[in-house]
Amino acid sequence: MAMNRPPHTPKAGGMPIALGVMGGAIVGAVFGEATMGLLIGLALGIAIAVVIWRTDR
Repeated sequence: MAMNRPPHTPKAGGMPIALGVMGGAIVGAVFGEATMGLLIGLALGIAIAVVIWRTDR
């Protein structure tokens, strides 16, 4: 008798990217560097999404 594995539902990693971009732009605008904040937020969001992806595999 074959054991059926339950279906795997992958976790979404897009939310950290979106929140990182928006949060970075807002924090960057407060400090007068909106573009730099946006890029840093993007990098952090991508890093978090990669960690989610790696742990979900």
